[in-house]
Amino acid sequence: MTDKFDKEPADATPPVSKEASVPPEAIKAIPVRHYGRWVSGVLVVALLALLVNAFANGNIQWQAVGDKLFDSTIVAGAGRTLLISVLSMLLGVVLGIVLAVMRLSKNPVTSWVAWLYIWFFRGTPVYVQLLLWFNLALIFPTLNLGPLYKDEMTDVMTPFMCALLGLGLNEAAYMAEICRAGLMAVDEGQTEASHALGMSHAKTLRRIVIPQAMRVIVPPTGNEFINMLKTSSLVYVVSYPELTRSATAIGSTSYAVMEMLFVASIWYLFMTSVFSVFQFYLERRYARGSSRNLPPTPWQKVKANLTSFSRERGAA
Repeated sequence: MTDKFDKEPADATPPVSKEASVPPEAIKAIPVRHYGRWVSGVLVVALLALLVNAFANGNIQWQAVGDKLFDSTIVAGAGRTLLISVLSMLLGVVLGIVLAVMRLSKNPVTSWVAWLYIWFFRGTPVYVQLLLWFNLALIFPTLNLGPLYKDEMTDVMTPFMCALLGLGLNEAAYMAEICRAGLMAVDEGQTEASHALGMSHAKTLRRIVIPQAMRVIVPPTGNEFINMLKTSSLVYVVSYPELTRSATAIGSTSYAVMEMLFVASIWYLFMTSVFSVFQFYLERRYARGSSRNLPPTPWQKVKANLTSFSRERGAA
């Protein structure tokens, strides 16, 4: 006879109720209607259609735009624009690094001189600076460096030299602040550790600080170069035959002023677009050490959209 108080075996499973065996009902999620998005989208498309229709029916010789797009004068002007932009940017980067180191120096004289340089070139327009270099012969008719060099200022300050100095020295002021921010982003403990190991200040900058600061310096430098491409159109005032001057010269003789401005705009858009793609991949490369998930490339975005579209079609 078994005791009524005997416990049930340990492996005995409790009875399953009928309600527990029924799977839960699927949740019917109703997406929220965003009517404002549709209305704004329709308005934007309508405005774009009106803008395209206005330019299509305007008094514009579009055939002249296509004919002059690859004109030898225009292509040469675009090449000069690219040349003066690259050289001015190189001058600005080199001088900017020097000015940034001077700003961070404990020597009050060098720090004050660097601050004064940045204050002047950031506080005056590039247009005015170009005119100052172009008319420098009014103040100094002769450039006399003693036994090293002596020549007329008008022969020294050619349109190319005025454009290079005007753009490069102005860019150096902005690059100095970018480089200073990058140098200050490096932890001071690493500088102190390198000094404790017996490294000089110059060696610490070259091997410890600057390589790490490049992660902060490089991305805005790419943006500055793209801005330099557009700012280079101001060298028109010093008679340098860059893209804008070449386009306006053709437009004044062929009576197609607006058409040639469109041609110049297309070339500027092309160059800035190419360097914008280069800047994106450069920023993505330097973000590897600070971001766990890198931003997707345009091709990765296209693949992701195609994959999601194919999955939706398969589910349907």
